Amino acid sequence: MAAIERTGGRLILMASRALVRVAHSPADYEKVYDRLLRQAREPVILHWLGGMFDPALEGYWGSLELPGAINTALGVIKANAAKVDGIKMSLLDKDIEIMMRRRLPAGVRMYTGDDFNYAELIAGDGAGTLPNHGHSDALLGIFDTIAPAASAALGKLAQGDSAGFHRILEPTVPLSRHMFQTPTWHYKTGVVFMAWLNGHQQHFTMVGGQQSARSLMHFVELFRLADAAGLLLKPELAVARMKTLLAVHGVATS
Repeated sequence: MAAIERTGGRLILMASRALVRVAHSPADYEKVYDRLLRQAREPVILHWLGGMFDPALEGYWGSLELPGAINTALGVIKANAAKVDGIKMSLLDKDIEIMMRRRLPAGVRMYTGDDFNYAELIAGDGAGTLPNHGHSDALLGIFDTIAPAASAALGKLAQGDSAGFHRILEPTVPLSRHMFQTPTWHYKTGVVFMAWLNGHQQHFTMVGGQQSARSLMHFVELFRLADAAGLLLKPELAVARMKTLLAVHGVATS
């Protein structure tokens, strides 16, 4: 934390596998987070990553039951509100996110990590007693893949054009849900696949052979959904590379 702050960087406190292993109760989480937050110079973003993304984080905040975990997380935030910019929730449960969002202290943001329901969470419902209760800000893995659409959609939302926002962003949701389907932790394979299709890198090879984590038919459907959402930025290149992948798997194309 100190090293990052010395360079002027923003801090995001990721969920800790080590803390899950050693903590015996919610009080242990409170003790660790209180100590870290007291030392931070500027407000930080907390990240609550669910077990669907990393099984080693199951039971975070000292409870396997969500109500208990939420109460502990909110207690930490409320006790250190001046040092918390917001919390990113990656639980893929919009109702839980909205419920917690409405309980946040004034000025503490909800950053959505819900790659299934981000469009409606970002657009918001205007409900709640405080301005920060009515919508979630975006801090999403899928934005890497849908950056052009996300930028255009957020521009529309900033102009008050909710219909335009949904018109641009909604077609990307099926792509995101496909990419983040179970086992969810393999979503990075789809991110790299899309980067390869769009010419951002020259190969589709990942550390540990993770390019093999998804099936050929998964990639075929990903290609189709990306095309439907207008996210193949260089269509001729994308088609050529998709044909190459199919050929490697013994699938002939015309």
